[in-house]
Amino acid sequence: MDRRLARKLAVVAAGAGMAVAFTAPSAAVATPSMGTADTPDSAVSSGAVDAASPEMLAAMQRDLGLSADQARARLAKEDLASRMATKLETQLGEDFGGAWLSDTQELVVGVTDPDHAAVLRDLGVHPVLVTHSQAELDTVKEQLDQAARPDHRQITGWYVDVTDNTVVVLATPGSEAAAAEFIEASGVEADAVVVEVSEEQPRTLYDVRGGDAYYPGNSRCSIGFAVTGGFVTAGHCGGVGTTTRGYNQVSQGTVRGSSFPGNDYGWVQVNSNWTPRPWVNNYSGGNVTVAGSQEAAIGASVCRSGSTTGWRCGTIQAKNQTVNYAQGAVYGLTRTNACAEPGDSGGSWLSGQQAQGVTSGGSGNCTYGGTTYFQPVNEILQVYGLTLTTSGGGGTPPPPPPPGTDCTTYNNVFSWYLTGTGARDYEPNGSYWYESDSGTHHGCLNGPSNADFDLYLQKYNGYSWVTVASSLSPTSNETITYNGTPGYYRYMVYSYSGSGNYIVGINAP
Repeated sequence: MDRRLARKLAVVAAGAGMAVAFTAPSAAVATPSMGTADTPDSAVSSGAVDAASPEMLAAMQRDLGLSADQARARLAKEDLASRMATKLETQLGEDFGGAWLSDTQELVVGVTDPDHAAVLRDLGVHPVLVTHSQAELDTVKEQLDQAARPDHRQITGWYVDVTDNTVVVLATPGSEAAAAEFIEASGVEADAVVVEVSEEQPRTLYDVRGGDAYYPGNSRCSIGFAVTGGFVTAGHCGGVGTTTRGYNQVSQGTVRGSSFPGNDYGWVQVNSNWTPRPWVNNYSGGNVTVAGSQEAAIGASVCRSGSTTGWRCGTIQAKNQTVNYAQGAVYGLTRTNACAEPGDSGGSWLSGQQAQGVTSGGSGNCTYGGTTYFQPVNEILQVYGLTLTTSGGGGTPPPPPPPGTDCTTYNNVFSWYLTGTGARDYEPNGSYWYESDSGTHHGCLNGPSNADFDLYLQKYNGYSWVTVASSLSPTSNETITYNGTPGYYRYMVYSYSGSGNYIVGINAP
């Protein structure tokens, strides 16, 4: 063991191998004083954020009122929270009541069973007891989808609002009675549905582009994201067989897949004159590189590229919304408060460098604000069997460390075991240490080959332990690299599934 870290670990009260779960520091050690240490908000770092484009960060600063450091810290926290939310949804099963980010970027998870609260808090997640599970709300929303389509001039859409644990039906002013009739006729559980009066009138944005312009027939739309052999875009831009021309009016390709209404997605197969690239036009003289398609959480920031209004940012408000356009209902759209104007249809939506979807439609404009909807990109890729063109960066889930990563080569090595799914332990030796230096933390986990163990680095913020970095691959081999400031730290090993022995390696700054 490294002697310097050995001195730091000398303050640990717990004996070797003895876990101290669900507690603040033990009575044998004074409660940490964090008055001179930075909070995790200022210390967050992420590889995905390191590669975020300056143009996207600048747009987030403008539209979300952030500094450059705050924009980078926000993207890093959102990336971590989105990955954790995905795993927790599977882990909690029928008790999962949705996940979202609070105004302070804290990951909040709804649960129908209060017994999960302590476990979630220990993971650095804020639990909220809710009446309806996510699955129940989704079922209610699906029943509304299957009901007779209402007049789009009276009812403009419906969606699951996990933050309020309800299904929201949007009605234009004076149409509340029509909304009530629609709900009653659908036969849904009425106490799970609320009617919200809204003046928005969503419409498809035929004249909008997110990336470079392209011309399907006599119309103009925009490229969403490059895929192998072509690109994805909005379905309402053109039906199957429509020929397209590029921004330079050169023959480009043919629409091979298109769905609208019901969905709003399509894809164009390009000819040999065109080469798909992992880029999105930033309308500032450069490109944003697309690294993957990790789905962002509700509450996360998201930015849109469009030829009419350039880069515009907002936050994700809801997922799986039905929008009742004049042409027909479209299901499964994501709702945002980013603005858009005519000329943006089919355009690209990104969170950090992760592709999110293509512009479908919206209401309002970029002078007064509004609501804009996008079709999630992962559904498009799955339906048509397409492969997103990327720079080779992260996806879902993050890739495991290289085969053969040996935690025993780290300066400080600890070993113990987990008894089964949901079990956790802390290192070093069931407790924590005080790190007096700023610098890079390196953590390593080797676990059983037939299990899925995850590794979390946590920091004490003066009130509770907060997860500042994690590695959540589908295996039990994990690595963490984190640039941190002085403070109290610990590693948590968590069994997503399975049991067995593990080894943790720690290199301190």
